[in-house]
Amino acid sequence: MEAAHEFTMWALFARATITVKLVMVMLVAASVWCWAVIIDKTIQYRKARAEAEIFDRAFWSGEPLDGLFDQIGADPEGASEKIFAAGMLEWRRSHRQDGGLIAGATARIDRSMDVAIVKEAARLQKGLPILATVGSTAPFVGLFGTVWGIMNAFIEIAEAQTTNLAVVAPGIAEALLATGLGLLAAIPAVIYYNKLSADSDQIVSGYEAFADEFATILSRQLDS
Repeated sequence: MEAAHEFTMWALFARATITVKLVMVMLVAASVWCWAVIIDKTIQYRKARAEAEIFDRAFWSGEPLDGLFDQIGADPEGASEKIFAAGMLEWRRSHRQDGGLIAGATARIDRSMDVAIVKEAARLQKGLPILATVGSTAPFVGLFGTVWGIMNAFIEIAEAQTTNLAVVAPGIAEALLATGLGLLAAIPAVIYYNKLSADSDQIVSGYEAFADEFATILSRQLDS
């Protein structure tokens, strides 16, 4: 009888029906998954900003573009470097053997850098749909567990033929725990989805701005 009156988190979970237990386990797993994505993306975005800042200093240092390209190579690791390398590769491929340029070089360079930007944007945004999905569905999953638990609490009332609150309180508490876990998973997921999406857009905007500046520099060389 003493254990039946315990209201710790573990006691509530242990007394819950198998359906409510499954709901709780799913919500805890979703919460852990979300925090793993949040931590991974935070580290990834911080690294992307640092790489972009380092490359930006090197790009505007006054070093010749061909020399900078030879240093980083055709397949660098940093996102800004990949965009730069894509543009430089197409720039070099657009030169004929006599030193002239093949027609449409500017458009091809722009497309090459756009493709590199799209790939980097996809890499930055990978995993964010998980946060959106958990943020939108976890409250309803928790509500399902709550409804199921309260339904069983009312069944216990009918079987016990009493309206004593002490009889139904454990079942209701177990049911409400499912809602609490749903909110615990959903709230951080929604908050960080909005924040990380904004951070991702900001980083991609920086890549696009760099690509436009780089294209302008190459265009000047073409005109000269």
